[in-house]
Order: sequence, then C-alpha cells, then structure tokens
Amino acid sequence: MSQNEPSDFLKANAAALRALAGGVDRQVRYAGQDTHIGKTEIRLPALPRETGQKMRSDSRGAADSAGLWLAHHNDQTHQSLCPSAPAAKAIFDAAETARVEAIGANQMAGVAQNLSARLNKKYSTSTIGAPDSGDDNAVVDAVRLMVREALTGEAPPASTGMVMDLWRPWINSRAGNLLQEMRSCEENQSDFAELSRRLIGALQSDLGDAADQNDDGSDAEDDPNDNASKEDGSADDAQSATGEDDSEGDESKGVEQDGEAAGMASDDSADIDADSDMEGMTDGESPGGEPGQNPYQIEPSPEVYRIFTDQYDEVIDAADLCDAEELERLRNMLDRHMENLNQMIGKLANRLQRKLMAFQNRSWEFDLEEGLLDAGKLHRVVTQPFSALSYKQEQDTKFKDTIVTLLLDNSGSMRGRPITIAAVTADIMARTLERCGVKVEILGFTTKAWKGGQSRENWQGAGKPAMPGRLNDLRHIIYKSADQPMRRARKSLGLMLREGILKENIDGEALVWAHDRLVSRAEDRRIMMVISDGAPVDDSTLSSNSGNYLEKHLRQTIAMIENKSPVQLLAIGIGHDVTRYYKRAVTITDVDQLGGTVIGELADLFDEDKSPGPIRRFKR
Repeated sequence: MSQNEPSDFLKANAAALRALAGGVDRQVRYAGQDTHIGKTEIRLPALPRETGQKMRSDSRGAADSAGLWLAHHNDQTHQSLCPSAPAAKAIFDAAETARVEAIGANQMAGVAQNLSARLNKKYSTSTIGAPDSGDDNAVVDAVRLMVREALTGEAPPASTGMVMDLWRPWINSRAGNLLQEMRSCEENQSDFAELSRRLIGALQSDLGDAADQNDDGSDAEDDPNDNASKEDGSADDAQSATGEDDSEGDESKGVEQDGEAAGMASDDSADIDADSDMEGMTDGESPGGEPGQNPYQIEPSPEVYRIFTDQYDEVIDAADLCDAEELERLRNMLDRHMENLNQMIGKLANRLQRKLMAFQNRSWEFDLEEGLLDAGKLHRVVTQPFSALSYKQEQDTKFKDTIVTLLLDNSGSMRGRPITIAAVTADIMARTLERCGVKVEILGFTTKAWKGGQSRENWQGAGKPAMPGRLNDLRHIIYKSADQPMRRARKSLGLMLREGILKENIDGEALVWAHDRLVSRAEDRRIMMVISDGAPVDDSTLSSNSGNYLEKHLRQTIAMIENKSPVQLLAIGIGHDVTRYYKRAVTITDVDQLGGTVIGELADLFDEDKSPGPIRRFKR
C-alpha cells in the first residue's frame, strides 16, 4: 500500500458522501467511532491503522448512511412526529434510520453492500438480548433489523440469526401488517412516521405508555397548556444537546482512536468548532450507530430549578484554557508534587490493580470428559483402575466492561493542597485503571467568574426580576475524556494548579452534566465518584434566591441518580460531611487520606457481592 493510499481513500469516501447527499458542501472529518452530522461538518468513524477490505467497506457504509440521512431525512418533520417517551423515541429513531438506508440500498447495489458490511461489523462485536431479557436496547435493535428486512428484503446479519428467530414472532404477533405497510411508503417520511408511531403503539403493552397517546387515541400534546410547557422543555433540551455536542466536539480533536487515524483525514479534516450547533444526528441518533436517546438522561424541571440564562455557560477542554507552554509548566509543577505523593498513593493503586486483575482471572471446570488431563485426579488410576480419566478446561470469568468518571470540585476553597492531592489521585487512578482495561473520564466543575459574571449583568439589565434561578456562568472542564489515552491527557491535569481557575461551585448541574455523559456510554458498569470539599456555593445565585436553592437542587439530582439510574454514585467529602447528601459517601478530615480513600472505595465497588440490583427505568 502506498503512503498516500489511505488519504486518497478518505478523500474519495468523503466525495461519495457529498454526492450521495445531493452535493452538500460540508467538511468531512474522521475521528472516534460514531457518526455526527453538523451544520457545517460531518464526522465519520476513524479508519484503523490496519485497513483491509472489510474495514473500508465499513467506512463506506458509514459515509453512505450519513449521505442518505442528509438526502432523505427532514429533521423538522421528524421532531414534529417523534414521541417524547425515551423508549418510544429510541424505536422511532431506529425505524427512521432503517428507512433512509433502505431507500439507498434499494436503488444502488453498492450502497446496499456497504451498509450490510457496516451492520455486520457492528453486530460482530455486540449482541442483542432475547425478548425476555428486559433490555430496552434489544427491542430497538430488533425493530431496526425487522424494519430493514421488510423494506429491503435483506436478512439480519448472520451473527444475529438465532436471536432474531426469537424476536421475529414476538414483533410480528404485535405488529400485524404494519411492517408491510411501511414498505409501501418508505419514501414518504410523514406517512412512514405515522406507521412507526402505530408500531410503537402495538408494542405499547411491553414498553409502557410509549406512544404518548390518550385513551381516545389522540396525541397527548393536544393540550395547549402541555404545548407551552413542552416548548419550554424543548428549548432547555436544545441547549442541553448543544452543550453535549460541544463537549464531544472538544474531545474529538485528534485524541480518539489514540489519535492515529485522525491524522489521515488530510484536506477533509477540520477541528470541530466547539461553539457550533449540531443538527441531524446527535450521539443517540447516529446513522448505523447506537440508536435512540438514552432513557436515563436527566432533564431539569423549571418548577424545581431554573436557570436565568445558560448563554454564557461553557464545556471546554482543559488544554483550551491556557497555552501549551504554560500547561507544560503547570504539569511539571504537578510532577514535583507527585514525587512526594507517588509512593503513598502508588502502593494503594497496586492493591486496586491486583483486585481488578483477580476479577479477570480465569477459572477451571473439572470432571469433564475431554480437555486437559487433571493431574490432581491421577491417583484414581491406582485406586479405581476401571474409572475413566478426569479432564479439566480453563474458562474466562466474566468481567463487566467498566467506565469510571472522576468529578472534581474546582471551587476556590479547594485551592492549595486539596486540589493538588485531587489532581495527583486522578492521575494515578487513571493510569492504574487504564492498565486494567477500565476507561476513565476526569471532569471538573466551577464557574467562569466570581459574583455572577455576564449572567448577573443580564439579570440586572432586565430589571432584577425576583427569584431568577441560577445566576452565574458555568464552566465544566474536560481534563480527560473516556476514550482518550492517559498519555495524551496527562498535561491537562496541571491546569488545576493554575491561579484563577478555581472559583465557585454549582454541584447539582455538574452532576447532571457528568451523569448524562456517563449514561450515553455503552459500558456494562458505570461509576461516578464525586470529590468535593463542601456544599454548593455561588454568592450571586444564593443572594437572589432562597438560601438553600442550590442545595435543594443537589439533593434532588442525587436522589434521581441513586434511585433510578444505572450509574453507581459515591462521594468523598474533604473536611465536609457529604453523607447527608449521598447514600454512599465518605468524609475525610485530612486531605492526605484522599488517595487511599478513593482507591479503597473504588475497590469495594468492584466487589461483585456489593453490586446493585437490577436497573430501573426513569419515570419523569
């Protein structure tokens, strides 16, 4: 393969996408593992370093899927007909993805082959649960493959054959002729969407009130009062979605896939503008990717907690808050502190690593008729000469795929030794867990200004209305994203030592932000550890609202996560009793105890005997 061949392929792939989309003029960038479509840019999964024909077909499939989405999908129509219930929305999105891909597959044989290759790759590494598994994602996957089969005649991937034989009668017995009716209107998005809603309604008994309908069959949104509240909620959701996309955009700057494939994007690669709004497909609506919005995301209720304006909030990479030279200086400063703390925390980290590796150890199955000869039973040759020989086989112990989020309080009261210890602990924890195959995300939360910033200025200009809600500019910092290797993020941790970064803390919204990032992940076990030295404090907000305004929101957010989310939440308070907020919490009086406490509590969470019960669904 010539040196320019990967770059030539990526350029040709991007050109094919634009042509399939009808000649759209958007930059195409290759990074990460998902597809994202923005107003000015399209991001496709990065091409691995070792690229065979199958990998190229998969990349072509991602490009074809994105092009078909742009050509045949109207977002306004989709949003106007999309149900609001999370489980229903996920199925609705999956059916729409199947529709736009079927249009291209039915018209062009090459596109059909590329899309099939992409699906085959996806389901070669992931499985679909059976109908009785209670897995909402399994329902979404099964419906998508059934709709695709009805529209194109293409059978599901071979790797899903057995489980789809179970899903087919389950869905057909409820859907009746709906799948065939979808075939007749695949090019009419409105008619197809109505049939999708009817399909969701047919599955309603197993999904709950999925189709958002009243007893008379009319949409629940017909109530004008409900419309007003939903419009307000949609505005909040749009802002939330923008912030999420911004963070993803920040994370994708040459760091996903170890940053190796992103460099091959050549002229079709451009850094994502962190301030640009994303349209079309977000993280949960990527064509050919993971379908549907995660049902565990937290949506703030205006009746409980208000935000005067989030216009000036930011989610930003740590590296974007100071120049590279200063970041290097700060990292060197942190390394000097680590010389004294490394040995103390390093020993504890080694204990954690041994514990994790123990969970991944293999076990043996004995008394088998074939396998390796069991030397421990050879005495039977003498004592029981007519008995058959005993054999054994080694088998892997299932170890849950895990992600850990460390959410660090970056308030002014953490200045000095507390924030230094927190940074060192995060550094060592990330490296330790990375060696064990556990992904780690390190996040920080503070505000952009003291005493309210631009949000307070706007409030004053508006005549100082009473009870304005949160009245400061948030700054949520990504020190290390989950898919970023630690070697690329290590310099970012030095930012915590920069003068002026640590200001005020609004814990409730930080938990919502970190939680929603975490539940969008596909790992089996998701852990969030909050390290804070006090209750939420923001002088601007508290001086203009009730004195317990932020604390009340924090308690409600924690209750939502602890009672209804799959995320395992624990907190460590530094010199402050956080047990009055969190069910699982530890308070330390000496900051030197932080490293050992973090590692000890995390080790306990990996103990299978202490795992929580079955996951429960959010009911808003």
